[in-house]
Amino acid sequence: MFHLLAVCTGNSTRSIIAEAILRREASDRVHVSSAGTNPLGRVHPGTLRLLERKGLDASGLRSKSWTEFAPPLPNRPDLILFLCPAAEAELSVAWPRGPMSTLWEIEDPAASQSELAFDLAYIRLTRRIDALLTQPIEEMTRDGRRWTLDRIAETGGA
Repeated sequence: MFHLLAVCTGNSTRSIIAEAILRREASDRVHVSSAGTNPLGRVHPGTLRLLERKGLDASGLRSKSWTEFAPPLPNRPDLILFLCPAAEAELSVAWPRGPMSTLWEIEDPAASQSELAFDLAYIRLTRRIDALLTQPIEEMTRDGRRWTLDRIAETGGA
């Protein structure tokens, strides 16, 4: 099964939201995980409130390190979705020949703590994930996957 890893620095908001959306929308097609380059060790309370409001299952979600998915472990991802540039910069140095990746920069809703910020992150992630899932990503060639990822990053999934 195709393995997708959503990564941000703390793995408490954006990557957790992405994991929950992908689990709901594509669990039959994609194995999804999330991680952080500097995990906080807890899911942000605002994230948990958002997931509850959106009817997304939060069971099993936890803040964890990307090292759980690093080689030579067997659960290495096929695709990494970086949700902040800091995580991309840190991980590309630590894992220079890693799997295909893309940067879908999403502002950290925890920075403002507002419900609106969490909703905006959810909307932006949902658009991009929906755009990704309309494609047969698990069957695409590397070039096809790269083109699709770049297009979604440029358009925000619109």
